[in-house]
Amino acid sequence: MSNIKSAIQELKSDLIEFARDLVRTKSYSGDEKEIILLIEKKMKQLDYDEVIMDSMGNLVGRIGNGRKVIMFDSHIDTVAVNDISEWVHDPFAGVIEKGRLHGRGSVDMKSSAAASIYAGAVAKRLGFHKDKTIYVSCTVMEEDCDGENLKHLFKECRIKPDYMIICEPSANKLVTGHNGKAQIAIKTKGISAHGSAPEKGLNAIYEMADIIQRIEKTSDALLKAKPANGTLVASKISSVSESLNAVPFECEIYLDRRLVPGESQDLIEKEMNSIIKGKNASWEIGVLNRTSWTGKKIKYHPFHLPWQIDLDHKFTKTCFAAFNDSFGSDPDLDYWDFSTNAVASVAMGIPTIGFGPGEYKLAHMINENCGISQIIDACDFYTNVMNQL
Repeated sequence: MSNIKSAIQELKSDLIEFARDLVRTKSYSGDEKEIILLIEKKMKQLDYDEVIMDSMGNLVGRIGNGRKVIMFDSHIDTVAVNDISEWVHDPFAGVIEKGRLHGRGSVDMKSSAAASIYAGAVAKRLGFHKDKTIYVSCTVMEEDCDGENLKHLFKECRIKPDYMIICEPSANKLVTGHNGKAQIAIKTKGISAHGSAPEKGLNAIYEMADIIQRIEKTSDALLKAKPANGTLVASKISSVSESLNAVPFECEIYLDRRLVPGESQDLIEKEMNSIIKGKNASWEIGVLNRTSWTGKKIKYHPFHLPWQIDLDHKFTKTCFAAFNDSFGSDPDLDYWDFSTNAVASVAMGIPTIGFGPGEYKLAHMINENCGISQIIDACDFYTNVMNQL
């Protein structure tokens, strides 16, 4: 344990400066080329055995070539900054003030990326890689297409880890699971007519009005349910008409439905069927089409069930032991109410734990910032997991 802390102490300044460099490098989803190349260069400088980029633009560094395989994943894309005048510090300046790194991505999740990349370097220096293979991945387009990046990386690079750490922010608590997600599109159909003769048509927006009220009632019921159920949010609405002078013949509303343990695909199907009952409407999982920075076309099906690892699983116990070595105490446990790249590893049956620096409620927020000490401590924990495995 003392060797790990000493090795990290020697690299601490470089680690924090690299985290600042990552924050300084704008990397909105679909435009991550610059930051991926920066990370590729850093991994090579840190003597990773191999650094691979797939056709989607994800990057993975490898250390060791042993039988046991573990991966640490951080997505390096961020949401956009549309309110820069409201930030205390330039969100792309990497300012450190009062022991905290400020800027877009400092929490979600460039501090984690820096910590895991340097943990790999420390593990190699200390010889922790001799009987195992350690992968550190930096993935793209997670904000819109969580898990699609890892699915592609696993398939193209023929990687299937035995164990997975998702380095999303958790304030350095161990996270044992997270909510599921269903993104759903509801469409109503109408009949087009000239705006001067609306009685000759059927307005698809009016057809949607009752559905919106049902969505709101369902949302309220979920929020009041005990024990807690998931959430439902109407996040976007649009209509289609021949012109601004015509009755709309189609209206679409997009829903974000979060699922908690115990909620199933069958439950969601019944819920949506009830919401559109008696209306000229249909619903489906709202497939998203995106293009990665490499030009690769991505189709994302946003339906994922919730998951939670067993506290008695041997990997959970390994992480408990690593936490104790790093912090001198048993871990606080948490459960994310959002979705992450873990949907890919869990779907493949890979034991998965979450852990990362930064308070996740600061993600996507104005004045996003992360404690420097948490970045260093996260590096310590990641290295200890590499050692304990």
